[in-house]
Amino acid sequence: MRLFAALVPPPGVLDAVERFTGPLRGAWPGLRWVRRDMLHVTVAFFGELDAAGLDLLTPRLELLAARHARMRLTLAGGGAFPAGGQHARVLWTGLYGDRRALAGLAAAAASAGAHAGAAAEGHRTFRPHLTLARTRCPADVRPLLEPLATFAAGPWTAAGLQLVRSRPPDRDRPHPTYETLATYPLADPTP
Repeated sequence: MRLFAALVPPPGVLDAVERFTGPLRGAWPGLRWVRRDMLHVTVAFFGELDAAGLDLLTPRLELLAARHARMRLTLAGGGAFPAGGQHARVLWTGLYGDRRALAGLAAAAASAGAHAGAAAEGHRTFRPHLTLARTRCPADVRPLLEPLATFAAGPWTAAGLQLVRSRPPDRDRPHPTYETLATYPLADPTP
């Protein structure tokens, strides 16, 4: 099964994303806009793991979540991958706040995945973001970058790390779906 670890913003933050992207979605129908139920911040991508790998991964994620404190985060601004936006495949909003703590959580989750047999992603730098839209063919999204620079959602506290299964589309499901297999509470920072 295809798995990843993620943080999911609360409903109020997702409401702000929807309010902001609503007019953009209509003006840019050629982009594949991420549905609300699939919006998340990927902390670590594990790829394909079998049942034995999942059995190794889950206790490690539970333990590392208990060792990492809840984080105060904010979605704001944005950009495109690749940078510049002229030949973009991904449009995103940025993540600010406790980024050092988030990077530590991401590194620990990636290590847990490696111990469970997840394929290494190479030497990719963790770049915290929330994907708003994708396109199969590179697109010039530079006109979107200026309005996206003004976006800001209220701060939120990431209180749990989710283990998510990604299911590709098939004849019964025309779109990919995500299924949360478990949520691991992050530590309460108060003594």
